[in-house]
Amino acid sequence: MRLTVLVKTIALLICSNAFMNAAWYGHLKFRSAWLPLAILVSWLIALPEYALQVPANRIGAAQLSATQLKVIQEGISVSVFVVFAFFYFREIPSWRTVLAFALILGAVLLVQPSRVNQPEAAEHSPPSNGLPVDDQLESGV
Repeated sequence: MRLTVLVKTIALLICSNAFMNAAWYGHLKFRSAWLPLAILVSWLIALPEYALQVPANRIGAAQLSATQLKVIQEGISVSVFVVFAFFYFREIPSWRTVLAFALILGAVLLVQPSRVNQPEAAEHSPPSNGLPVDDQLESGV
């Protein structure tokens, strides 16, 4: 796997999650604010999150499966939230938070391909016309 793709993907996901945490949880410090205003401000904060998330997934999809991207995103999401909660709400992570984080990190590592289980690229790459090999035989292609 090219390291630059992974680094770009992770950097964009970290930035994306910083915006999303601010959008989802930032308004909790302003509970007396009018709810429609809080929703509007949260939505405006979330807009840059999408502007970062979509390119992160497109770049990452060059080397990672959708499942790998999602699990990595969840690990980053929890990591960014723990930092956000610490600085914004002054919440100190408990041992349970640390254990939950370790379990999510384990999930991230679990979905990564291992060298032993990776099939040869040519053996499982799709044919040039996009049809599965069995369909090519039946269609005479």
